[in-house]
Amino acid sequence: MGDLDGLVKEFLVESYENLDRLDKEFLQLEQNPGNREVIASIFRTIHTVKGTSGFFGFEKLQGVAHAGENLLAKLRDGVLILNTEMGSALLRTVDAIRAILGEIERTNVEGAQAYPELIAELEALVHGAAPAAAAAKPTVKTDTSAAAPAQPAEVVAGKSGDAPAAASAAAGSSVADQSLRVDVRVLDRLMNLVGELVLTRNQILQHAGSAGSAASGALATTGKRLDNITSQLQEEVMKTRMQPIETVWGKLPRVVRDLSKQIGKQVRLEMEGKDTELDKSIIEAIKDPLTHMVRNSVDHGVETPEKRVAAGKPAEGCILLRAYHEGGKVTIQIRDDGGGIDPARIRAKAVEKGVLTADQAAKLPEREVLNLIFAAGFSTAETVTNISGRGVGMDVVRTNIERIGGTVDLSSEIGKGTVITIKIPLTLAIIPALVVTSGGERFAIPQVNLLELVRIEKAKAATAIEDVYGAPVYRLRGQLLPLVYLSKELGLPASDTASINIVVLQADVTQFGVVVDSVLDTGEIVVKPLDKQLKNLSVFAGATIMGDGNVALILDVFGLGSRAHAVGKGREAKTAAAAAAGEPKEPLLLFQSPDDGRMAIPLSQVVRLEEMEAAKVEAAGEVEVVQYRGEILPLVRVFQVLPERRRNPRNPDAGVAPDVLPVVVHSHNGRHVGLVVGKIIDTVEESTKLQRSASRAGIKGCIVINGKVTEILDVESVVRTVVPDFYKAQP
Repeated sequence: MGDLDGLVKEFLVESYENLDRLDKEFLQLEQNPGNREVIASIFRTIHTVKGTSGFFGFEKLQGVAHAGENLLAKLRDGVLILNTEMGSALLRTVDAIRAILGEIERTNVEGAQAYPELIAELEALVHGAAPAAAAAKPTVKTDTSAAAPAQPAEVVAGKSGDAPAAASAAAGSSVADQSLRVDVRVLDRLMNLVGELVLTRNQILQHAGSAGSAASGALATTGKRLDNITSQLQEEVMKTRMQPIETVWGKLPRVVRDLSKQIGKQVRLEMEGKDTELDKSIIEAIKDPLTHMVRNSVDHGVETPEKRVAAGKPAEGCILLRAYHEGGKVTIQIRDDGGGIDPARIRAKAVEKGVLTADQAAKLPEREVLNLIFAAGFSTAETVTNISGRGVGMDVVRTNIERIGGTVDLSSEIGKGTVITIKIPLTLAIIPALVVTSGGERFAIPQVNLLELVRIEKAKAATAIEDVYGAPVYRLRGQLLPLVYLSKELGLPASDTASINIVVLQADVTQFGVVVDSVLDTGEIVVKPLDKQLKNLSVFAGATIMGDGNVALILDVFGLGSRAHAVGKGREAKTAAAAAAGEPKEPLLLFQSPDDGRMAIPLSQVVRLEEMEAAKVEAAGEVEVVQYRGEILPLVRVFQVLPERRRNPRNPDAGVAPDVLPVVVHSHNGRHVGLVVGKIIDTVEESTKLQRSASRAGIKGCIVINGKVTEILDVESVVRTVVPDFYKAQP
């Protein structure tokens, strides 16, 4: 289109902004159909689109807008009263206009679709009747995600090909994303500061070229002035990139409206703090995660009207979005008044999916149980739908939030609702950071993850670092802090400094320390993205240029912690050392082993203790069995399965077949197996913190109980050697 391209681009940007506003205005109109002021505003917007599209020769766009304008004129003049059918038709009109705009942006032409059925429906509604075609129109499930704006019913129903519309919808927001509306007064101040900066630079050049002792003092004064002006310039430039969070929230009322109608729920969306400002890059990064979480709140959080009324609640549920500045960050909360999340159900699902064992699930604190929802592939949905149920999404939500230096947390109360709290930095372009050295190189650590600095002097360095199962730890105020040696993780030369510098970092709910050679300084750094060849390095988040012109890499705290196993996969796991600290005690069953030693089984894995006559043992193929409580109980002779460590056991009765067998009955998913063990000694309550790793198969490790070394039996491993399919799901 030559010179016309610039004008078309302006038309597209303005039209997209108007359409976003229309979504909100239509929803307001549904709540108050007689609001003439809102109707007039919508009419003016559609009229503008129609007039401008005619100027550019976009006839199909003009036709759709004209049909919508006719219906709005009747509503504005009070000839017709808005009903649900009219509201839906007008929303589809907005979708159709958005789709055509996307096609124009993508191909410079309108495309083949003219939306004749939609136009016919609008014309019928103008005359107070619904057309036959509209009544016979198939039910359509519209995608309401922010990433792909809701598409017109005709397109989704397959009447014009789905693929071009999807492409145009995806492209539809790109022009608007590439431009910003900036207050002219901000630009004026920005220009004045740039002028001051040029003058100050010239002064520095002049002083630097002069000789004499007076030059150094004058240069220092001018340097301070330059620093002051640069700081102001930075602040003003930042303002040009700041946008209110409402730019993201503006699309969510439509998402909630469409989704709630689709699944038969009544949900309203309330918003507080819409004017809270964020850097544009942050706005773009949180758009999809925020939309996904709001959809989840509608689908999973808020109950159906029938359930809400039965529970004494209003039939209409409420989702509250709240944003505010706190501690140099922006906090966003998504709060629903739904049924809440049952930790018992999460525990059961985690065990069912193999994420946790039954023992681990029982001991896991409630807060960590709830955060299992963010684990990859985890879902509590009973059925898979086009909305949710595949366990894909919440793990991506947290990954995307953490990628921009943010955190996400979840709390819930059964019967009252769920709150998701997101904390994110104001900007990604310029961040405060701590500069450290390791192996002769400099690195920057974002201060958003920094908790404190610890220095261990030479006299205490030798004894301060402990070793727990091969993992270095430092006891910080009574808690074991896992340590990561930065030079070791990055393959750099080890430092020969006697003292130890520990940078204590927070990665979601996990704390760990990074050992560095030295700590230099803190300051604001400009984040530069890594080249595509380096983007896959998980330990680096970017790079920055230091004052001397050299490049320093910015550490990715989560990536570094994961690589060093200080932060587990999905952020749920802790290091062995951290888990060992303060481990709760667990009831154990003690029994004797053939070498006069001791073994233990967690009582949580024991259903009953029985004494069975050896003469009643039968054979079923290669497996020994016994008839027990109406079922055939397979037997596993523990000491025949375990590899013996001594040729001559100290117990003189070890080789004598007993007449009575001590049997531990173990259960899983309704099935039972009997473990034939040695003489039962006692039950005790002791910490299962392993003090020595396993020395043979079938043993988890060793602990000390009542002054004696005791092996912890790996029940699952032992059972599988005799009954391989015991733990498989049964039909």
